[in-house]
Amino acid sequence: MTNWPLIGMLPGLLMVLHRIYDFTVELLENSNLTFQFKGPWLTGMDMLVTVDPANIHYMLSSNFLNYNKGPDFKEVFDVFKDVVFNVDAELWKDHRKAAEETLKHQGFARLSVSATRCKLKNGIVPLFDHFAKEGMVLNLQDVFRRFTFDVSMVLITGSDPTSLSIDMPENELDKALTAAGEGVLYRQLKPRFLWKLQRWMRLGIEKKMVEANDIFHRVCAKYISAKREEVRLQGISHHSNNEECEDLLTSYIKLDTTNYEILNPSDDRFLKDIILSYIVAGRDTIASALTWFFWLLSQNPNVVAKIRQEINKNLSKSKTGLEKSSFDPTDLNKLVYLHAALYEAMRLYPPIPFERTSPVKTDVLPSGHKVHADSKIYILIYVLGRMKAVWGEDASEFKPERWVSNTGSLRHEPSFKFLAFNAGPRSCLGKQLALNLMKTVIVEILQNYDIHVIKGQKIEPFLGIVLSMKHGLSVTITKRDSA
Repeated sequence: MTNWPLIGMLPGLLMVLHRIYDFTVELLENSNLTFQFKGPWLTGMDMLVTVDPANIHYMLSSNFLNYNKGPDFKEVFDVFKDVVFNVDAELWKDHRKAAEETLKHQGFARLSVSATRCKLKNGIVPLFDHFAKEGMVLNLQDVFRRFTFDVSMVLITGSDPTSLSIDMPENELDKALTAAGEGVLYRQLKPRFLWKLQRWMRLGIEKKMVEANDIFHRVCAKYISAKREEVRLQGISHHSNNEECEDLLTSYIKLDTTNYEILNPSDDRFLKDIILSYIVAGRDTIASALTWFFWLLSQNPNVVAKIRQEINKNLSKSKTGLEKSSFDPTDLNKLVYLHAALYEAMRLYPPIPFERTSPVKTDVLPSGHKVHADSKIYILIYVLGRMKAVWGEDASEFKPERWVSNTGSLRHEPSFKFLAFNAGPRSCLGKQLALNLMKTVIVEILQNYDIHVIKGQKIEPFLGIVLSMKHGLSVTITKRDSA
């Protein structure tokens, strides 16, 4: 990529923007896994991009304290204010500690299972049955996005917005989250002065960002007010026992602040950020993983057969029917090949395609690259999963077997090589909950339905902070013989 005087490499970037994912795979493969991009003079677009596992481990784990989100990260993500992925230092530590305590609560784990099964029974099953009967085409990505949005809202607020139904109603909060995500991405691709000017003039995507922010405040305020009143009327104790199935908003309202230095549950702005944190974490990421997973299955019928065989062997019919009692995580843990197929799908199509970090002090990475304080570093997770130097000559192939050991157990890969759930101190706390949710959905669908991807549609990733399909995934559904 040519580095022109004054304008840097921007012309080259604009020329390949339509195929940026494939281009960056080629670029990093031919650049020894790390590349220095030079933007136009004084635009703040200079960045180092890397997929070197040694660099990743160094920044996210062994020298974690010297790497944070950077001085302008919070400004770029200002629509999300103090959500957990947007903060550093002591505020991040408090957020992390509270999330760890809440997500590991036995009652919340049961609520997660219950909400998932309920939404399957009352959402996906009747929807699939309807479309199968009518022989109609549906957008599977939209179905999964609505499914995860509804489940997330039940877990966060205790209330189901029922966006997943046959008539597919529009939800303003869901729509605002999509607009905000697009805006955040474009801010990272534009010179800083340009998006700031557009924000000041309320033009284009920046206008949508302002509108999204207004919706966040208004909708979250309703949930918070209603939940505070619910907690007050029920006289719920500040010390929950492990038998209670509390939603996250209830848990945070009752948070024992003596255990934290900064968190303030009496502040509605704090609770708004909590709501947004968990929606962003659970909504599009899981929907993305499920969509790409089922598309890959459509290309690999042999993998479908192996997963179904494993399900039939390890989960009896009484444990897979929705009318029966839910199978527990120990049952799901028996599905090693399904787990391997999910990991393989997320290796090739990670829900979060890139991670951004910035050094607090000037440093030298293991690759030998010098990085200055406050400079931008991008870890391209999508590219990492396709590097032959990291995964072998078959890196671009979908092979769940690469995750299964000779003894039939799941093969471990270090997190700085498989970064779908992040690594180091910022690794995903909800990893197991997310995996159990996805496995539950997949088991139910594969046991009862065949999904047929419409031929001829263009499948390509959307350029966004979450790796969704640009045009969705059009499919038809048929019911399987229950016998």
